[in-house]
Parts: sequence; C-alpha cells; structure tokens
Amino acid sequence: MNYHYFAMISRMKNIYRWGLMRNTRRENLSEHSLEVSIIAHALCIIKNKRFGGNVDANKVATAAMFHDTSEIITGDMPTPIKYYNPEINNVYKEIEGIAENKLLSMLPDDMSEEYRKLYNVTKEERKIIKAADKISAYIKCIEETESGNKEFNKALESTKASIVKMNLPEADTFLEEFIPSFKLPLDSQG
Repeated sequence: MNYHYFAMISRMKNIYRWGLMRNTRRENLSEHSLEVSIIAHALCIIKNKRFGGNVDANKVATAAMFHDTSEIITGDMPTPIKYYNPEINNVYKEIEGIAENKLLSMLPDDMSEEYRKLYNVTKEERKIIKAADKISAYIKCIEETESGNKEFNKALESTKASIVKMNLPEADTFLEEFIPSFKLPLDSQG
C-alpha cells in the first residue's frame, strides 16, 4: 500500500505566508516551520536552564516542525482574519483539526499514533510553540522593515506586543538577548 503523508508534507514549500502583505522576500511554510522549531528548542532550553523548567526541548522542537502542517490543506489564513473574532477563530481551529486528522490518515496505523503525539502537545508545550511562532513572525517583520518595507510597520509593533502579552520569561529573554542581532548587518554579527 502507498501512503501519501510525506508527499503532502513536502508541499509545505509551496504554501506562502503573509499573503495580504507586500513582501520584499516571500516566506514559505517549510522555512517558517524550521525557524519556529529552532526558536521553540531555544525557548525550552532557556526555560529549563534559567527558570526551573522541565520541558523536553527535542519533543517541543519536533512538534513545532509540524505545528502548521494543516495549512497544506487549508492554506495560510491571514492573522487579521483568523483572530477577527472568537467564532471565526474557533471554527478555524476545528478546520485545522480536521486537516491534521486527514494528514494523519495518510500514514500507516503504527506510524500515525506516533505522529499524532506531535499534534497533541501539553498546554505548556503549546504555549512555547505559540511563542516561537510569534517570535518567528516578529523576525519576519524586522527583516521586512529593515529592508525599508513600511507595509510591516504595524505588524512589527503588534507582533512584539503579542509576545510580551504572553508573559513567558523565556520569550522575554529571547527578545532581549537574541532579537537585537536581527537588526545588524552580517559583518557586525561575528
């Protein structure tokens, strides 16, 4: 029997983010997911080393790689629409769940139960992945505004505010210690 899960996952590179905004460089879902995974891993390490956490950084990083795979089926829903009101947000979460189940059905049973664990994370793990997702978006906003794209000015401010509002010490630490480098040219980062 043939299974289609990995062929579908490979389509992440064809899903582009920030569809309503003019971009100096387009960002696809595959590269975004890798960045979220890297940031989520770092947030877990910060949480564990500095704030007494006990989070499995490798599990969270792996789950973060798959956090937006439902968008292979649904496409990227722009944030202003997704969060316009609670009703739309709840319906979209339901649609995401259906899409995730559809993807999982494309795996053999003995594998799907393992991959399902990546979609069903704890509340704490979900918050870390969400923070990493927002930090990745914030980095995109920095890159765009630093390139002179004023289209991202408001998104830059609102995205940073949403990260701060999460009140996660590990996210605040990442913002303070690592984000300033994203505003520097390459030859100043060595």
